[in-house]
Amino acid sequence: MYKIHVIKRKVEKKLRKFIEQRQDIPSKLDRLKSDPRKECGAHLLEGRFKGQWSCWLGSNIRMIYLIDDERKLIIVLAVGTHKEY
Repeated sequence: MYKIHVIKRKVEKKLRKFIEQRQDIPSKLDRLKSDPRKECGAHLLEGRFKGQWSCWLGSNIRMIYLIDDERKLIIVLAVGTHKEY
């Protein structure tokens, strides 16, 4: 099981805001912890985010992250709408 680690305080505050707005996000994050490469529509990104992963947390909310298999961490880099990222 992976743990979610948010490296920037601003991103952590934004994630908390989305969690307050949508009650389904905590269960999606729990599913992601079990398999960060397959749950919640996870997919590897290209372009300016090449090598990073993205998943859907809600209708238009996505999370961009890295996966550290050695330490079993999902390192959250950004959270926002698809227009933002």
